[in-house]
Amino acid sequence: MAGGTDGQIITYDASGNPVTVGPGTDGQVLTSTGAGSPPAFETAAGGGKVLQVIQSVKTDTYSMTSATYANVTGLSATITPSATSSKILIFINISMGSTSYTGLLKVRKGSTDLLVGDSAGSRLTTTAVISPGDTDAVRRNEMIPVTYLDSPSTTSATTYNASIAARDAGQTIYVNRSSNDNNGTAFDFRTTSTITVMEIGA
Repeated sequence: MAGGTDGQIITYDASGNPVTVGPGTDGQVLTSTGAGSPPAFETAAGGGKVLQVIQSVKTDTYSMTSATYANVTGLSATITPSATSSKILIFINISMGSTSYTGLLKVRKGSTDLLVGDSAGSRLTTTAVISPGDTDAVRRNEMIPVTYLDSPSTTSATTYNASIAARDAGQTIYVNRSSNDNNGTAFDFRTTSTITVMEIGA
């Protein structure tokens, strides 16, 4: 067999004649171009890759008594997408408790609500709720997991927040603790909450 060029591959064209392919460049992959056509070295597809991950972990407690949503201190994550075509995958795990009343959770991008229910009359729209009831046995933490895929269409820094509210003003909603929070009991805990955002290449 005659000598050739380092990195080339011998194949055949549609007429059955030998031809060489390549060499490609570092990182390229050999790809089929269909029947009757020699394969070619091409850049590997980049879609679906995790490009970066940002996480915030909250181990201290937080409480509020307002019916107006407020971002939970320490439970936000800022990410700067590398391309406008990227998507952001959001994971929130928040541990909430309340004084027997309903607590509300919204996912927010800056001040914009994400992932809320459709409007229906005067019903409240939100992402998730806790409704622990009015007995001591259920006044405990509830873990709420949320997953959402956002398309921010920007390369600017973007902040995602976990935002909570009380259904009725004056009722206390807690993060990372129970409503009772008694010391020395087997039923009251301190917990953790997290928010993780991932840039997914298009």
